Amino acid sequence: MRREFMTRVAKRSFILLTILMPFIFAALIFLPIWLSSVEGDEVGTVMLVDKTGRYGASLQGNPSYNFVPVAENKDEFYSEESDVAAVLCINGELHKDPTAVALYSSQEIPADLLTFTTAALNEQVRKDKLQSHNIPGLEHIIKDVESTFSIPTIKRDAAGEESASSTDVAMLTGYLFTLLIYIFVIAYGGMVMQSVIEEKTGRIVELMVSSVKPFQLMMGKIIGVALVGIVQLAIWGMMLAAIIFAAQLLFGVDVSASTTPSMAGGAMVPPAESMSGGNEILSAIMGLPFLEIAIMFILYFIGGYLLYASFFAAVGASINSQEDSSQFMTPVILIILFGFYAAMFSMENTNGPLAFWTSIFPLTSPIVMMIRIPFGVPLWQELLSLFLLFGTALLFVYIGAKIYRVGILMYGKKPSMREILKWVRYK
Repeated sequence: MRREFMTRVAKRSFILLTILMPFIFAALIFLPIWLSSVEGDEVGTVMLVDKTGRYGASLQGNPSYNFVPVAENKDEFYSEESDVAAVLCINGELHKDPTAVALYSSQEIPADLLTFTTAALNEQVRKDKLQSHNIPGLEHIIKDVESTFSIPTIKRDAAGEESASSTDVAMLTGYLFTLLIYIFVIAYGGMVMQSVIEEKTGRIVELMVSSVKPFQLMMGKIIGVALVGIVQLAIWGMMLAAIIFAAQLLFGVDVSASTTPSMAGGAMVPPAESMSGGNEILSAIMGLPFLEIAIMFILYFIGGYLLYASFFAAVGASINSQEDSSQFMTPVILIILFGFYAAMFSMENTNGPLAFWTSIFPLTSPIVMMIRIPFGVPLWQELLSLFLLFGTALLFVYIGAKIYRVGILMYGKKPSMREILKWVRYK
């Protein structure tokens, strides 16, 4: 166990990955958003053939395209030497004939150009239709009727304490913890299998089993690799706490103040009404049950890891090379993927039948339950799920040890499922 742990945490790749991974995740999320918002310096030319003369003004103001009025659609606009991005032809009043418009180009129309043109013309058509009814103030009436509002969500306990909440923040939190367990179970389980295969193919295991029992050897690998994962998670947790603390200082968020309802003129004002967007999100994050999430994450990570790592160790002991693992690994990967997709489809209905049963079923509960916990899960469901998970994990450890003790010294052809089942029955 000590050897498995020290070998991995001492690697430079582990140290760099542990430190850089939070920043890599942040870059993967925010860098594409930032790059997509950066506008290019080049302005495209769009020729506007408007026979009505009504729509030129509504098409101005786009920083990426310049609409140039022309009398007619010419063939020279489509030559290879032309710098014309597209030609917009309007042959009649669109509020009377919506088909009297077309956008021409020698290549596929850029999505941003099509989106802007459609929105601008639709807005003008809307105004023209309202004016055609000759009702004074109709546009203002329509805007007033179509105005919408958002409902603030507030948590309140039996003692009357209120705090800001956000469904989107809860969904995102559950998704992140679900994704972490999904990645860690596959990644660290794969490490266990890879380690077993390397020692088996190098014939090192023949010397090792002369000093320790096969079960001790298997559990040493499983626990050693698990400790690596726990250390990595602890470091990421401390970095996350530091990031939240830095965000509080940066945005000036007082969590105690922002989660306490204020009085204004004798009326209770929800905290969400007095906060800016950034403060509201941070207050919603701080309002989540992080202690429960952290404890359950650790328990489900340990239970899920033990369950699948014991299986991976048994697979590694049964085969002679990495290429032979696909026969045994495919069903397990499909089960894990099913759990991940079940969690994704349960995000908007965390108390539905799919979310409930997959969070109880031990092969999928480590992944699915984490999507439900930020929204609140009855204690009996959590205890039942953990009981079944750890009970199944111990069963898998027992069966995996039976397979491991025989398969670790088996060389030659790849065993069949019938042979592996015989190994389980050996005493």
